[in-house]
Amino acid sequence: PTITKSTPITNVGSSTSRWQKMERLLALRQECFADDVSVSDNMVSWTDDELMAFFESGGAERPLASAEQFGRQSVTLNDGREMPLLGLGTWKSSQGQVKEAVVTAISEGYRHIDCAFVYSNEGEVGAAIAECITRGIVRRADLWITSKLWVTQHNAVEASCRQALKRLNLEFLDLYLIHAPIPARCGPVLTPPLAETWAAMEQLPKLGLAKSIGVSNWTSKKLRALATSATIMPAVNQVELHPLWRQNELLETCAELGIHATAYSPLGSPDSHQLRKVAASEANGLMDHPRVKTVAVDCGKSVAQVLVRWALQRDTSVLPKSVNPSRIKENFGVLDWELSMEHMAMLDTLEPQRRILTFAWALEPNGPYRSVAHLWDEEE
Repeated sequence: PTITKSTPITNVGSSTSRWQKMERLLALRQECFADDVSVSDNMVSWTDDELMAFFESGGAERPLASAEQFGRQSVTLNDGREMPLLGLGTWKSSQGQVKEAVVTAISEGYRHIDCAFVYSNEGEVGAAIAECITRGIVRRADLWITSKLWVTQHNAVEASCRQALKRLNLEFLDLYLIHAPIPARCGPVLTPPLAETWAAMEQLPKLGLAKSIGVSNWTSKKLRALATSATIMPAVNQVELHPLWRQNELLETCAELGIHATAYSPLGSPDSHQLRKVAASEANGLMDHPRVKTVAVDCGKSVAQVLVRWALQRDTSVLPKSVNPSRIKENFGVLDWELSMEHMAMLDTLEPQRRILTFAWALEPNGPYRSVAHLWDEEE
Protein backbone atom coordinates (compact mmCIF):
# COMPACT_ATOMS: atom_id res chain seq x y z
CA PRO A 1 0.00 0.00 0.00
CA THR A 2 1.01 3.61 -0.51
CA ILE A 3 2.17 5.25 2.70
CA THR A 4 1.65 8.98 3.12
CA LYS A 5 1.95 11.45 5.95
CA SER A 6 -1.75 11.11 6.60
CA THR A 7 -1.65 7.32 6.98
CA PRO A 8 -2.35 6.44 10.64
CA ILE A 9 0.57 4.69 12.27
CA THR A 10 -1.80 1.89 13.34
CA ASN A 11 -2.29 1.05 9.65
CA VAL A 12 1.42 0.42 9.17
CA GLY A 13 1.19 -3.27 9.95
CA SER A 14 3.06 -6.47 9.28
CA SER A 15 1.96 -6.56 5.63
CA THR A 16 3.76 -3.29 5.04
CA SER A 17 7.36 -3.56 3.89
CA ARG A 18 10.10 -2.44 6.20
CA TRP A 19 11.03 0.37 3.83
CA GLN A 20 7.43 1.61 3.73
CA LYS A 21 7.25 1.54 7.48
CA MET A 22 10.45 3.54 7.73
CA GLU A 23 9.20 6.00 5.16
CA ARG A 24 6.03 6.47 7.20
CA LEU A 25 8.02 7.06 10.37
CA LEU A 26 10.27 9.42 8.48
CA ALA A 27 7.19 11.34 7.37
CA LEU A 28 5.99 11.55 10.96
CA ARG A 29 9.38 12.78 12.07
CA GLN A 30 9.45 15.51 9.43
CA GLU A 31 5.89 16.54 10.24
CA CYS A 32 6.79 17.06 13.88
CA PHE A 33 10.20 18.62 13.54
CA ALA A 34 10.39 19.89 9.96
CA ASP A 35 13.99 18.83 9.45
CA ASP A 36 15.72 16.43 7.13
CA VAL A 37 16.23 12.85 8.29
CA SER A 38 17.61 10.17 6.00
CA VAL A 39 16.96 6.43 6.06
CA SER A 40 19.95 4.07 5.78
CA ASP A 41 20.26 0.43 4.79
CA ASN A 42 21.11 -0.84 8.26
CA MET A 43 17.71 0.30 9.56
CA VAL A 44 15.96 -2.48 7.65
CA SER A 45 16.64 -4.96 10.45
CA TRP A 46 15.55 -2.66 13.26
CA THR A 47 12.44 -3.46 15.29
CA ASP A 48 9.40 -1.18 15.28
CA ASP A 49 10.31 0.14 18.73
CA GLU A 50 13.85 0.92 17.60
CA LEU A 51 12.58 2.79 14.56
CA MET A 52 10.07 4.76 16.60
CA ALA A 53 12.70 5.66 19.20
CA PHE A 54 15.10 6.76 16.49
CA PHE A 55 12.74 9.09 14.69
CA GLU A 56 11.00 10.42 17.77
CA SER A 57 14.28 11.30 19.49
CA GLY A 58 15.83 13.20 16.61
CA GLY A 59 18.83 10.87 16.75
CA ALA A 60 19.47 10.65 13.03
CA GLU A 61 23.21 10.97 13.56
CA ARG A 62 23.39 8.41 16.38
CA PRO A 63 20.75 5.63 16.17
CA LEU A 64 19.32 4.53 19.50
CA ALA A 65 19.32 0.83 18.68
CA SER A 66 21.97 -0.66 16.45
CA ALA A 67 23.21 -4.08 17.44
CA GLU A 68 26.40 -3.55 15.48
CA GLN A 69 27.21 -0.35 17.33
CA PHE A 70 26.27 -1.00 20.93
CA GLY A 71 24.40 -4.28 21.25
CA ARG A 72 27.71 -6.13 21.13
CA GLN A 73 27.68 -8.69 23.92
CA SER A 74 31.23 -10.09 23.86
CA VAL A 75 34.82 -9.07 23.31
CA THR A 76 37.58 -11.00 21.57
CA LEU A 77 40.55 -11.33 23.91
CA ASN A 78 44.19 -11.42 22.82
CA ASP A 79 44.13 -15.23 22.91
CA GLY A 80 41.23 -15.33 20.44
CA ARG A 81 38.54 -16.30 22.93
CA GLU A 82 35.19 -14.51 23.19
CA MET A 83 34.28 -13.20 26.65
CA PRO A 84 30.80 -11.83 27.49
CA LEU A 85 31.05 -8.13 28.25
CA LEU A 86 28.43 -8.09 31.00
CA GLY A 87 28.93 -10.32 34.02
CA LEU A 88 27.61 -10.87 37.52
CA GLY A 89 29.99 -9.95 40.31
CA THR A 90 29.85 -12.12 43.43
CA TRP A 91 32.08 -10.13 45.79
CA LYS A 92 30.28 -9.44 49.10
CA SER A 93 27.46 -11.79 48.08
CA SER A 94 26.74 -13.64 51.30
CA GLN A 95 26.53 -17.39 51.63
CA GLY A 96 22.90 -18.39 51.49
CA GLN A 97 22.17 -15.65 48.95
CA VAL A 98 24.68 -16.10 46.16
CA LYS A 99 23.30 -19.39 44.82
CA GLU A 100 19.89 -17.91 44.10
CA ALA A 101 21.53 -14.77 42.69
CA VAL A 102 23.55 -16.80 40.19
CA VAL A 103 20.55 -18.93 39.19
CA THR A 104 18.53 -15.74 38.66
CA ALA A 105 21.32 -14.13 36.65
CA ILE A 106 21.80 -17.10 34.34
CA SER A 107 18.04 -17.41 33.89
CA GLU A 108 17.91 -13.72 32.90
CA GLY A 109 20.65 -14.13 30.29
CA TYR A 110 23.95 -13.54 32.08
CA ARG A 111 26.67 -15.84 30.80
CA HIS A 112 29.65 -14.39 32.68
CA ILE A 113 30.06 -15.06 36.41
CA ASP A 114 32.99 -13.57 38.31
CA CYS A 115 34.27 -15.44 41.37
CA ALA A 116 37.29 -15.56 43.67
CA PHE A 117 38.71 -17.69 46.47
CA VAL A 118 38.60 -14.79 48.92
CA TYR A 119 34.85 -14.21 48.33
CA SER A 120 34.24 -17.47 50.26
CA ASN A 121 31.19 -18.41 48.21
CA GLU A 122 32.48 -20.44 45.25
CA GLY A 123 30.80 -23.59 46.51
CA GLU A 124 27.37 -21.97 46.20
CA VAL A 125 28.27 -20.49 42.82
CA GLY A 126 29.22 -23.97 41.63
CA ALA A 127 25.95 -25.41 42.93
CA ALA A 128 24.03 -22.70 41.06
CA ILE A 129 25.87 -23.42 37.82
CA ALA A 130 25.22 -27.15 38.17
CA GLU A 131 21.52 -26.53 38.82
CA CYS A 132 21.19 -24.32 35.74
CA ILE A 133 22.90 -26.90 33.55
CA THR A 134 20.79 -29.75 34.96
CA ARG A 135 17.58 -27.78 34.39
CA GLY A 136 18.57 -27.10 30.80
CA ILE A 137 18.75 -23.33 31.29
CA VAL A 138 22.27 -23.16 29.90
CA ARG A 139 25.13 -25.31 28.64
CA ARG A 140 28.56 -25.20 30.24
CA ALA A 141 29.99 -24.25 26.86
CA ASP A 142 27.92 -21.04 26.92
CA LEU A 143 29.20 -19.86 30.29
CA TRP A 144 32.27 -17.82 31.16
CA ILE A 145 33.47 -18.50 34.70
CA THR A 146 36.30 -16.51 36.25
CA SER A 147 38.15 -17.20 39.49
CA LYS A 148 41.21 -15.64 41.09
CA LEU A 149 44.46 -16.55 42.82
CA TRP A 150 44.54 -14.92 46.25
CA VAL A 151 47.60 -13.25 47.75
CA THR A 152 48.31 -16.23 50.02
CA GLN A 153 48.45 -18.60 47.03
CA HIS A 154 51.26 -17.19 44.89
CA ASN A 155 53.52 -20.13 45.82
CA ALA A 156 50.88 -22.69 44.77
CA VAL A 157 49.33 -21.52 41.51
CA GLU A 158 48.41 -24.87 40.00
CA ALA A 159 47.15 -26.35 43.28
CA SER A 160 45.07 -23.24 43.97
CA CYS A 161 43.51 -23.35 40.52
CA ARG A 162 42.63 -27.03 41.01
CA GLN A 163 41.04 -26.18 44.36
CA ALA A 164 38.95 -23.47 42.70
CA LEU A 165 37.76 -25.99 40.13
CA LYS A 166 36.81 -28.39 42.92
CA ARG A 167 34.84 -25.69 44.77
CA LEU A 168 33.05 -24.67 41.59
CA ASN A 169 32.57 -28.28 40.45
CA LEU A 170 34.05 -27.49 37.05
CA GLU A 171 36.55 -29.17 34.75
CA PHE A 172 38.12 -25.89 33.63
CA LEU A 173 37.97 -22.16 34.23
CA ASP A 174 37.41 -19.75 31.40
CA LEU A 175 39.64 -17.20 33.10
CA TYR A 176 41.98 -17.32 36.10
CA LEU A 177 43.40 -14.06 37.42
CA ILE A 178 46.13 -13.06 39.85
CA HIS A 179 43.85 -11.21 42.24
CA ALA A 180 46.44 -8.59 43.20
CA PRO A 181 50.16 -7.98 42.66
CA ILE A 182 50.70 -8.74 46.34
CA PRO A 183 52.24 -12.00 47.52
CA ALA A 184 51.38 -12.80 51.12
CA ARG A 185 54.97 -12.26 52.22
CA CYS A 186 55.91 -8.68 51.46
CA GLY A 187 59.35 -8.29 52.95
CA PRO A 188 62.00 -6.05 51.43
CA VAL A 189 61.20 -7.70 48.09
CA LEU A 190 58.12 -9.47 46.78
CA THR A 191 58.30 -13.20 47.49
CA PRO A 192 57.75 -14.86 45.11
CA PRO A 193 58.46 -12.22 42.46
CA LEU A 194 55.47 -11.34 40.30
CA ALA A 195 57.26 -12.65 37.20
CA GLU A 196 57.61 -16.03 38.90
CA THR A 197 53.93 -16.14 39.81
CA TRP A 198 53.03 -15.25 36.24
CA ALA A 199 55.31 -17.97 34.84
CA ALA A 200 53.33 -20.48 36.90
CA MET A 201 50.07 -18.98 35.60
CA GLU A 202 51.29 -19.53 32.03
CA GLN A 203 51.23 -23.29 32.65
CA LEU A 204 47.48 -23.38 33.38
CA PRO A 205 46.24 -23.20 29.77
CA LYS A 206 48.74 -25.92 28.82
CA LEU A 207 47.32 -28.12 31.58
CA GLY A 208 43.73 -27.44 30.52
CA LEU A 209 42.88 -25.90 33.89
CA ALA A 210 42.19 -22.36 32.69
CA LYS A 211 41.60 -21.44 29.09
CA SER A 212 42.58 -17.79 29.57
CA ILE A 213 44.75 -16.13 32.20
CA GLY A 214 45.07 -12.58 33.40
CA VAL A 215 45.62 -10.20 36.28
CA SER A 216 43.65 -7.89 38.54
CA ASN A 217 44.55 -4.60 40.19
CA TRP A 218 47.73 -4.14 38.15
CA THR A 219 49.05 -0.70 37.31
CA SER A 220 50.54 0.45 34.01
CA LYS A 221 54.04 0.16 35.46
CA LYS A 222 53.50 -3.42 36.61
CA LEU A 223 51.95 -4.45 33.28
CA ARG A 224 54.89 -3.02 31.35
CA ALA A 225 57.33 -4.80 33.65
CA LEU A 226 55.49 -8.09 33.14
CA ALA A 227 55.59 -7.64 29.37
CA THR A 228 59.39 -7.84 29.43
CA SER A 229 59.36 -11.46 30.62
CA ALA A 230 55.94 -12.93 29.82
CA THR A 231 55.59 -15.54 27.10
CA ILE A 232 51.80 -15.22 27.32
CA MET A 233 50.43 -11.73 27.92
CA PRO A 234 47.51 -11.35 30.32
CA ALA A 235 44.21 -11.49 28.47
CA VAL A 236 42.46 -9.32 31.07
CA ASN A 237 43.25 -6.76 33.75
CA GLN A 238 40.30 -6.47 36.14
CA VAL A 239 40.37 -3.16 38.01
CA GLU A 240 38.22 -0.62 39.81
CA LEU A 241 36.55 1.59 37.19
CA HIS A 242 33.66 4.03 37.47
CA PRO A 243 33.09 7.74 36.72
CA LEU A 244 34.78 8.77 39.97
CA TRP A 245 37.82 6.59 39.24
CA ARG A 246 38.21 6.50 35.47
CA GLN A 247 41.89 5.44 35.17
CA ASN A 248 42.22 6.70 31.60
CA GLU A 249 45.99 6.26 31.51
CA LEU A 250 45.69 2.64 32.63
CA LEU A 251 43.09 1.95 29.94
CA GLU A 252 45.47 3.39 27.34
CA THR A 253 48.25 1.10 28.56
CA CYS A 254 45.96 -1.94 28.44
CA ALA A 255 44.95 -1.08 24.87
CA GLU A 256 48.58 -0.59 23.86
CA LEU A 257 49.56 -3.99 25.30
CA GLY A 258 46.50 -5.78 23.92
CA ILE A 259 45.04 -6.44 27.37
CA HIS A 260 41.28 -6.13 27.85
CA ALA A 261 40.13 -4.12 30.88
CA THR A 262 37.25 -5.29 33.06
CA ALA A 263 35.50 -2.88 35.43
CA TYR A 264 34.72 -3.99 38.95
CA SER A 265 32.77 -1.84 41.41
CA PRO A 266 31.10 -0.05 38.46
CA LEU A 267 28.46 1.42 40.78
CA GLY A 268 31.09 2.95 43.04
CA SER A 269 30.83 0.19 45.67
CA PRO A 270 28.16 2.08 47.65
CA ASP A 271 28.66 -0.07 50.77
CA SER A 272 32.45 0.12 50.73
CA HIS A 273 32.55 2.35 53.82
CA GLN A 274 31.35 -0.66 55.84
CA LEU A 275 34.12 -2.83 54.44
CA ARG A 276 36.72 -0.14 55.18
CA LYS A 277 35.19 0.50 58.60
CA VAL A 278 34.81 4.22 58.05
CA ALA A 279 31.87 6.60 58.42
CA ALA A 280 29.09 6.57 55.83
CA SER A 281 30.15 10.11 54.91
CA GLU A 282 33.34 8.56 53.52
CA ALA A 283 31.36 6.45 51.03
CA ASN A 284 31.93 7.09 47.35
CA GLY A 285 28.47 8.60 46.76
CA LEU A 286 28.49 7.91 43.03
CA MET A 287 24.93 6.61 42.85
CA ASP A 288 23.67 9.73 44.63
CA HIS A 289 25.67 12.16 42.50
CA PRO A 290 23.30 14.80 41.05
CA ARG A 291 24.85 14.60 37.60
CA VAL A 292 24.49 10.82 37.45
CA LYS A 293 20.87 11.13 38.53
CA THR A 294 20.26 13.74 35.85
CA VAL A 295 21.58 11.42 33.15
CA ALA A 296 19.39 8.60 34.47
CA VAL A 297 16.28 10.78 34.32
CA ASP A 298 17.15 12.02 30.83
CA CYS A 299 17.54 8.44 29.60
CA GLY A 300 14.58 6.99 31.45
CA LYS A 301 16.89 4.45 33.06
CA SER A 302 18.03 3.63 36.57
CA VAL A 303 21.26 5.07 37.97
CA ALA A 304 22.77 1.58 38.01
CA GLN A 305 21.90 1.02 34.35
CA VAL A 306 23.52 4.32 33.40
CA LEU A 307 26.74 3.42 35.21
CA VAL A 308 26.90 -0.06 33.67
CA ARG A 309 26.17 1.38 30.22
CA TRP A 310 28.93 3.98 30.73
CA ALA A 311 31.42 1.19 31.38
CA LEU A 312 30.40 -0.70 28.25
CA GLN A 313 30.74 2.39 26.07
CA ARG A 314 34.33 2.76 27.25
CA ASP A 315 35.04 -0.64 25.66
CA THR A 316 35.44 -2.39 29.01
CA SER A 317 33.57 -5.40 30.26
CA VAL A 318 31.73 -4.79 33.51
CA LEU A 319 30.70 -6.71 36.63
CA PRO A 320 27.75 -5.21 38.52
CA LYS A 321 27.04 -7.09 41.74
CA SER A 322 23.63 -7.75 43.29
CA VAL A 323 21.70 -10.51 45.02
CA ASN A 324 18.37 -8.74 44.46
CA PRO A 325 16.47 -10.48 41.61
CA SER A 326 14.92 -7.29 40.25
CA ARG A 327 18.25 -5.45 40.26
CA ILE A 328 20.02 -8.37 38.62
CA LYS A 329 17.46 -8.22 35.83
CA GLU A 330 17.64 -4.42 35.64
CA ASN A 331 21.45 -4.40 35.39
CA PHE A 332 21.25 -6.71 32.38
CA GLY A 333 18.97 -4.30 30.51
CA VAL A 334 21.78 -2.22 29.06
CA LEU A 335 22.52 -3.84 25.71
CA ASP A 336 19.85 -2.27 23.50
CA TRP A 337 20.37 1.46 24.12
CA GLU A 338 23.24 3.88 24.50
CA LEU A 339 24.28 7.05 26.26
CA SER A 340 24.61 10.10 24.05
CA MET A 341 27.94 11.86 23.61
CA GLU A 342 26.64 14.60 25.87
CA HIS A 343 25.70 12.17 28.63
CA MET A 344 29.05 10.39 28.33
CA ALA A 345 30.80 13.76 28.66
CA MET A 346 28.80 14.54 31.81
CA LEU A 347 30.02 11.31 33.40
CA ASP A 348 33.55 11.58 32.00
CA THR A 349 34.15 14.81 33.89
CA LEU A 350 32.99 13.93 37.40
CA GLU A 351 35.32 14.96 40.20
CA PRO A 352 37.06 14.33 42.49
CA GLN A 353 38.80 11.22 41.24
CA ARG A 354 39.40 8.88 44.16
CA ARG A 355 40.19 5.20 44.49
CA ILE A 356 37.77 3.34 46.77
CA LEU A 357 39.71 0.13 47.31
CA THR A 358 43.23 1.08 48.35
CA PHE A 359 44.48 -2.35 49.52
CA ALA A 360 46.04 -0.52 52.47
CA TRP A 361 46.04 -3.79 54.40
CA ALA A 362 49.01 -4.88 52.24
CA LEU A 363 51.29 -2.07 53.41
CA GLU A 364 54.37 -2.91 55.51
CA PRO A 365 56.91 -0.46 56.95
CA ASN A 366 59.87 -2.41 55.57
CA GLY A 367 58.19 -3.92 52.54
CA PRO A 368 58.11 -2.94 48.89
CA TYR A 369 54.68 -1.43 49.46
CA ARG A 370 55.20 1.16 52.19
CA SER A 371 52.31 3.44 51.23
CA VAL A 372 49.15 3.39 49.13
CA ALA A 373 50.88 5.56 46.54
CA HIS A 374 53.81 3.14 46.47
CA LEU A 375 51.52 0.16 45.94
CA TRP A 376 49.70 1.83 43.06
CA ASP A 377 52.84 3.34 41.49
CA GLU A 378 51.59 6.88 42.06
CA GLU A 379 53.54 9.95 43.08
CA GLU A 380 53.77 10.43 46.83
